[in-house]
Amino acid sequence: MSHELWFRTPAPDWFEALPVGNGHLGAKVFGRVGAERIALNLDDVWSGDGPRELTVTGGPEALADVRRLLLADGDQLAATERTRDLQGPLVESYQPLADLLIQTVGEPDDYRRSLDLRTGVVGVDYTVDGTRFRRETYVSAPDQVLVWTITADQAGAIDLDLGLSSQHPITALVADGIYGVVGHAPSELTIEYRESPDPIQYRDGHGIGFGIALKVHHEGGTVLLSDDGISVRGATSVTVLLAAASTFEEWSVPPGRDPHTALLAATDVLAAVELDQVRERHIEDHQRLYQRAELQLDNDDRVALTFNLGRYLLIASSRPGTQAANLQGIWNEDRRPMWASDWTNNINTQMNYWPADVTGLSECFEPLIDNLEVLAASGANTARILYDAPGWVSHHNSDIWAATWPVGEGGDDPVWAMCATCGVWLSAHLMEHYRFGQDLDVLRNRSYPLIAGAAEFVLAMLVEDADGRLQFVPSTAPEHHFILPSGEKASVDLTSTYDVWVIRELFANLAEAETALGLSSELSARAQAARERLPEIGITSDGRLNEWPTDWTPSEINHRHQSHLYGLHPGAEIDPTRTPEWAEAARRSLTVRTDGATNGGWTAAWLVALWARLFEGEKAYEVIQDYLARLVSDNLLHRDGDIFQIDANFGMTGCIPELLIQSHTDVIRLLPALPKAWRDGSFRGLRARGGLVFDVTWRDGVLTEASVVAARTGVHRIGLPDKEIEVELPAGRSVDLVR
Repeated sequence: MSHELWFRTPAPDWFEALPVGNGHLGAKVFGRVGAERIALNLDDVWSGDGPRELTVTGGPEALADVRRLLLADGDQLAATERTRDLQGPLVESYQPLADLLIQTVGEPDDYRRSLDLRTGVVGVDYTVDGTRFRRETYVSAPDQVLVWTITADQAGAIDLDLGLSSQHPITALVADGIYGVVGHAPSELTIEYRESPDPIQYRDGHGIGFGIALKVHHEGGTVLLSDDGISVRGATSVTVLLAAASTFEEWSVPPGRDPHTALLAATDVLAAVELDQVRERHIEDHQRLYQRAELQLDNDDRVALTFNLGRYLLIASSRPGTQAANLQGIWNEDRRPMWASDWTNNINTQMNYWPADVTGLSECFEPLIDNLEVLAASGANTARILYDAPGWVSHHNSDIWAATWPVGEGGDDPVWAMCATCGVWLSAHLMEHYRFGQDLDVLRNRSYPLIAGAAEFVLAMLVEDADGRLQFVPSTAPEHHFILPSGEKASVDLTSTYDVWVIRELFANLAEAETALGLSSELSARAQAARERLPEIGITSDGRLNEWPTDWTPSEINHRHQSHLYGLHPGAEIDPTRTPEWAEAARRSLTVRTDGATNGGWTAAWLVALWARLFEGEKAYEVIQDYLARLVSDNLLHRDGDIFQIDANFGMTGCIPELLIQSHTDVIRLLPALPKAWRDGSFRGLRARGGLVFDVTWRDGVLTEASVVAARTGVHRIGLPDKEIEVELPAGRSVDLVR
């Protein structure tokens, strides 16, 4: 049952409702019989009235002051405070769209609610007064509609009322058999952690407009449309098609002002649907992606289900042409969601895409490339205004209007706002995407210009210290303060270990990309020379990796971010066999960081990968079990109190494979950190860097079968549990390594 979630009761709240989506249109299905609620989202309905102007003045002067305070005065506290002068506007918030409400009568018996991950269909089965009903809900990517159906095993047994409600002001429109509503999102909204006497404001003709269109197809009975909704009486089967559109055009222009244009677009979508093919087309499209990979664990079906669910969620929330998956994927019920349900770029956005390539969902990665191209366009302006630098920059938060500056307008803590290498980290995904997929066209035309632009910015930001080292200033260890000898907390310093790792990786990625493309630029030559002059990675007197250039006392010994361990994961510089000293320092750091800690969801996911890279399978397994015991709803979606962050789900799906296959070094390792509890299992379709796809089976902890298909002919070193082999693999042909 590692491909199905099922329950005997409806969802008690939004967290427990079952998710469906096609990357653009998302829904949460509660499965209620009498008063069903299907909560709707559209990926481009956000607050705000268009792009904002970055009005920060004196950015280069502030940067010069920060450099002087750190390099000459050694005053980290004053430097931290001075960076507040670089802060621009706060981000806007991702919005709910509406609720599809379905009213029926009767008390259900023999109830079952399910989500089949293999088909992307939510089913609700029940009996009322001897009649058996079946409901299905799914969102089709090929046809761009939500489909809701109900069938009865007795003719004429279906009576129901349909309507749409929204937290936003809406107006109903009925014409030509279509029930529609138009409305718009807030034009001004105060982020949830800021107080305001009037935090949500609507202005006529402003904000992103939207239109939702409903059409009912029925067998038997009658259908009546009015401004109040749709009434169906005496039907044997009903199919409801729902389409939605917005007036958002692109990040750099104001949205369209007339939401009726969005309703017309949604109506056109409905008109193009071929009803007899819509379900088949949806399932065929979904399975084309979902069936590429699978995990089976004979003694731990819940972990396998967690892994498979993460792949399902990525398919449902990130498709070519859609927005990238945000902090909640595409599912949000609040107008002021936690942390704006934005793109949080100091790990959370990145973690959303950790499972994409390794589990065979390369198409689902495309929205992240789109997102980076937008950030680069906006971030070039930010780099010039704030730092008088070329290239592009992105800081901690972004939104649909492409905020790339430190946010907060002077009122937010630099510990998280002042992170000028978030774009550098994001750009690392571009080379990883190439390593898995070997697509030279994408590398040449899209990824390389972004990597080069990030390198231009970093090179312009490096400044020489008294010892001749190149420092990236200002620098932070994301979201972690240190304690100064005075007892005060600061966060901005000379180059943090995190920044050293990501800059080293950026410059290496630039060189690797140019080698693959047959290029040799002056930019890369400067980057390689600068790489040799970056600060060294320090180890503290008690054997930990330094987090800052000075071994400051951390404000939180169990802090949730492990950024100083970036070189272990998701980076690839720390390895127990190649760099044992660094690996031991990373192990010591992890031990101290996690001793007595109570993990959050995405933190747990990262810890799984970090322990796995150290071949500590049992420690990783303990983290997974703790996560499943405390930090998920019954539907396995992450839940920490009233907080939902989908990066925890994506992170787990992306990090569990690290226990089973690792390819970040020149040796591809099979079952490198297999927990004892997983004594029998198999995986199919997991990817390795170099364009390889593996199927593996093990019994009693022993590898019994392993086969591989390579995208290109080449020689590869593969580490089996008992030996290391070198094999030449022909392109496109399955080769048995163990049988």
